[in-house]
Amino acid sequence: MYQEKQRFTQWWLWAVLVFPALIGLFGIYWQIILGKPFGDNPMSDTGLIVFAVSMIALPLLFLWVRLETRIDDARIEFNYVPFMKMSVVWQNVESAQVLDYGTVGGWGIKHSPEYGTVYATGGDYGLAVKMKGGKKFVIGTQKKEELDAFLAKMKTA
Repeated sequence: MYQEKQRFTQWWLWAVLVFPALIGLFGIYWQIILGKPFGDNPMSDTGLIVFAVSMIALPLLFLWVRLETRIDDARIEFNYVPFMKMSVVWQNVESAQVLDYGTVGGWGIKHSPEYGTVYATGGDYGLAVKMKGGKKFVIGTQKKEELDAFLAKMKTA
């Protein structure tokens, strides 16, 4: 059995997510606790609180998001928490191979004319699956060699 759990670990992404949250918290401290206007044209206190809560919620969402993959001799299962979950039995798979799909315009859940739906948290490699009905998708991986070895072992079994 092959298993992998992935999260968004790019330092620059976390900097982009956390910086606005810190600004929102500082704004609340400055305007609501100290009583000084935050900026030249300050928001209302309610607006500032809504902004800060929104900016704090975004990194919390990214902490929750993960891509879990489980492959065995019966099926391919993956869960892009909290967005979707899929299970595919091998009998319905026409082909499956690990390939370099590029970033397809970024990470997350993306659509590509070449690969179908791409589910990724980082990197350029993934398991490209083509279903017998023509549907295609890619599940990103950070363990290319391990996944290659598992698929090769399955083919010889």
